[in-house]
Parts: sequence; structure tokens; C-alpha cells
Amino acid sequence: MGEAVTVHFVGAGPGAADLLTVRAVRLLATAGTVLYPGTYLDRAVLDHCAPDAERVDTQRLDLDRITEHLVTAHRAGREVVRLTSGDPSLYSALAEQTRRLDAHGVPWDVTPGVPAYAAAAALAGRELTVPLLAQSVVLTRTRARSTAMPGTESLAAFAATRATLVLHLAITRIRELMAELAPEYGPDCPVVVVHRASQPQE
Repeated sequence: MGEAVTVHFVGAGPGAADLLTVRAVRLLATAGTVLYPGTYLDRAVLDHCAPDAERVDTQRLDLDRITEHLVTAHRAGREVVRLTSGDPSLYSALAEQTRRLDAHGVPWDVTPGVPAYAAAAALAGRELTVPLLAQSVVLTRTRARSTAMPGTESLAAFAATRATLVLHLAITRIRELMAELAPEYGPDCPVVVVHRASQPQE
């Protein structure tokens, strides 16, 4: 038998506490240690934690410190929830963290969450795929200092497909992006800009 899983990467959804999955709520209620992204999270999410749970805000921690918390809690025999914003499969540093846990021999699993783009589409009341208009969705982000974009992934190339384009982490570059994308999509293409979807500051 393999070692029991004690580290759970859990998608917290776009931020609103009532968009947590049933499994996420159950895991939070039984965890002895909870690491959470304070920048993106509605603090009401933490109301689902056990009263005596250790709570660690990761917004100012690097990967080494986060890994240290995860490994220490595991070795102490505690169940650990590592909350990620949205869904762990998108922009969550899941790959980097799980590689480090594997190196320490720490077992882990993943619980999906509602992604931010789904909350934004719900807010707008729009489907991202419409017959005869778009049947593909490109999930991407703009360039950032922290992580470079691969040379083969340019916005111009994605725009040329005329697929529905979902841009994460782009709120500060709206005018620049409009100028870059308008030649392919045209000036009448509908655009929705959403900041902190589902959160009180929406």
C-alpha cells in the first residue's frame, strides 16, 4: 500500500466562498494546516477551516518557504490543504510545488475548483462557444516579469484563429491589448473585462 495522501491541492474557485466545491469544504474542515493565497481569496472561504487549524497566508512566501510548510506539516502527521485560486490546472504553480513534494517523498492529490474565466462568463451571461462563430477557446495570459511566454505562443497567433480568447492577469494592459487584437477581431468584436469575478470587489 502507498503512503496515505496528506497534502491536498484544492481549487478555491474564483474567490467567493459559496463557489467552493463540496469536496473542498470537506477537506478544509478536516485539515490541520491550510495554506491560502491571501491576495485572491475572499476571507469567508477560511470560515470552513477547523477552528484550531494552522492558517498560512502564502502571498509573501516563495516556493521554498511554501514547500517547507507543506513538508513540515506532513511529517507532523497533519492533513494539509494548499488552496489555489480558481482551478489548480491553471496558473497555480502546481507543477513546481508537486515536483518539490515528490523529491521529499510527500504524497499529494488535486481537487478541482471553479476557474475564474467560468465565473466571468457567468457574470456576463455569455457562452464562450457559439455555433458558426467560435467553437474553440484559448486560455492564456499576457507577458509578465515572473514568467516568460514561450516564443511559439503569441497573442497575434492566437488572434489569427478567431477563437474565443480568454486573457488572465491582463487588467493593467487593456488599451495595449485592444490595439494588438483589433486587427484580427475587428472593432465590433464584443469584449468583456472582469476584475475579481465573484468577489465582493467585483
